[in-house]
Amino acid sequence: MRSTCVRIAIDAMGGDRAPAEIVAGALRAKEELGVEVLLVGDPQKIEASLPPNVSLSQVEIVPAEDTISMDEEALSGIRRKPKASINVAMNLVKQGKAEAVFSAGHSGAAMAAALLRLGRLPGIDRPAIGAVFPTMIASKQVLVLDVGANVDCRPKFLEQFAILGSAYSQYVLGVPEPKVGLLNIGEEESKGNDAAVRTYQMLQSNAQIAFIGNAEGRDVLSGDFDVIVCDGFVGNVLLKFAEAVGNIVLQIIKEELPQGLRGQVGTAILKPNLKKIKQRIDHAEHGGALLLGVDGICIIGHGSSQAPSVFNAIRLAKEAVDNQVLQRIQSQYQSLQHESG
Repeated sequence: MRSTCVRIAIDAMGGDRAPAEIVAGALRAKEELGVEVLLVGDPQKIEASLPPNVSLSQVEIVPAEDTISMDEEALSGIRRKPKASINVAMNLVKQGKAEAVFSAGHSGAAMAAALLRLGRLPGIDRPAIGAVFPTMIASKQVLVLDVGANVDCRPKFLEQFAILGSAYSQYVLGVPEPKVGLLNIGEEESKGNDAAVRTYQMLQSNAQIAFIGNAEGRDVLSGDFDVIVCDGFVGNVLLKFAEAVGNIVLQIIKEELPQGLRGQVGTAILKPNLKKIKQRIDHAEHGGALLLGVDGICIIGHGSSQAPSVFNAIRLAKEAVDNQVLQRIQSQYQSLQHESG
């Protein structure tokens, strides 16, 4: 475990509510988690987002001249705008001035910037975004990847996702032998398109991961799997749908609580349980997802991130650095590659 202060580069201009909500979450993380935050972006806009009780001497702002808008093509935007906030933030990690980077902006641009500036881990063709979902088992979570980095995937990419996900699940989520599933339209190994069938065969033949078969949509949150792999198109749809369901459940609970004095008493009694429910199903409690497969700690947040989500994403980044996730995943992946070779 690290004892030194973790420095995190924050793309303050990335996200629907940037920079105000990004700055607010970063300042909370600085105060409560003891991290150093480097706010990257337009200095004037960042300064305008600082609360009255925070002076410029208390924050570190790293100027960036541009941003990547959501409607821009990721790779061309990154190349045309070398001084965009996400590029500047990634460079801070590359130069050793920060240990991790967080962005709630264009996820494709964040991945492109990470690839161009940090590079891939040895043996990885495509990085993947891994998101943690709650399951029907209270103490268990499932890691789903990819949830947005790669729209089209070859079977070997999905096999690499399975290895990366297994290592992350083992070292970060504490699962001794992660059970891996392939998201598909049926349990039988012959189900799905040609890519799904070939991926099934590759995963089944890989003795270094605990592949237990296909996972249908209804199985994702069952708790039967620790890691589920899919392409980024399907994974992103799944992620957005799960977020919507979580929000709906929270809204229904809020609406169905009794009103008036009776409701206040009931809510007070149920408050600890309601808090636990929120922690399990509210995507803001997770904050973001780790971009697995790049040579650096990169957390990608939701475009709609507000201050609590930003805070939790920075907490995730700090935990990843403190637990040496990058080094452990790299060591584990190289070990598995060596054994399978």
